[in-house]
Amino acid sequence: MRSITIRYEYDGDEAPWRAAIQGFITALNADPKAQQFNYQVAIADDGKTRLHWGRWDSAETLSHVQSQDYFKSFAAKVAEFSEGKHSATPANLSFKTNSW
Repeated sequence: MRSITIRYEYDGDEAPWRAAIQGFITALNADPKAQQFNYQVAIADDGKTRLHWGRWDSAETLSHVQSQDYFKSFAAKVAEFSEGKHSATPANLSFKTNSW
């Protein structure tokens, strides 16, 4: 299983940030071909650091998601929110609990 962690700082208006996150997750949930793509977003305790975690089962799933307009729009929003200063760390998932 592949994964990615995206990290950046954001201290702007929460409403558009939350709307972008919810819109992306709603689109993923509605896309039958993205059912093996899991996405989570967190706000760190400092209130500024934003963490996004994505996981997917195959290159085909990732390719499908990345080809969708909802992904392209969301990626542009992340770049905007982070002022182009986000980091993305791809990885192979090596160990996990049963509940994830």
